[in-house]
Amino acid sequence: MATQGVDQIFVAQDAMIDDNVTLGSGTKVWGLAHIRQGAIIGESCVVGRSSYIGPGVIMGDNCKIQNNALVYEPAILGDGVFIGPGATLTNDLFPRAINPNGRVKSATDWDSVGVVIDAGASIGAGAVCVAPVRVGSWAMVAAGAVVTKDVKSFSLVRGVPAHHVGWVRRSGHPLVSAEGLYRCPQTGEEYREEDGALVMVKVAER
Repeated sequence: MATQGVDQIFVAQDAMIDDNVTLGSGTKVWGLAHIRQGAIIGESCVVGRSSYIGPGVIMGDNCKIQNNALVYEPAILGDGVFIGPGATLTNDLFPRAINPNGRVKSATDWDSVGVVIDAGASIGAGAVCVAPVRVGSWAMVAAGAVVTKDVKSFSLVRGVPAHHVGWVRRSGHPLVSAEGLYRCPQTGEEYREEDGALVMVKVAER
């Protein structure tokens, strides 16, 4: 069983939606997902089964959060972000269950730091983004990677810790390097690298 409103918002009956959560039109929340108070979820998003969205997390339109993903506050996700199954966005630089005096830590005993994922970026299955980091627009983090530093837009990173291994475009396909240029195998676009960023030198083929 599920609920579906006039704006075609789908919420599975066994999902947990706290108070003061905003769900955009067309968004779907699947079973056992938990969205905490104050979270803002954009339009046409998918929140997968058993995933967790922390309090106050902000998510743009057309995002996909796959099963068992953990998005801890105060993460900010741009439009069209993909978070793969079992991926984690952390929020604590020095995680401890207790204070030095042995008392259990509460929310007031530490300052949360967030992960920012810019528009169109993808975080692969089982990857971990260790806050505070920013993943640039349309970047791709490979499955199982551990991101400890900012990732540039359109960069492909992998490994532990994650490191730059190439460039991708909006299609997600890696660019092919040839004669000092990078070419998209799908669109024919060509780029050159300048100061660690991509600059287009040939537009897409029609």
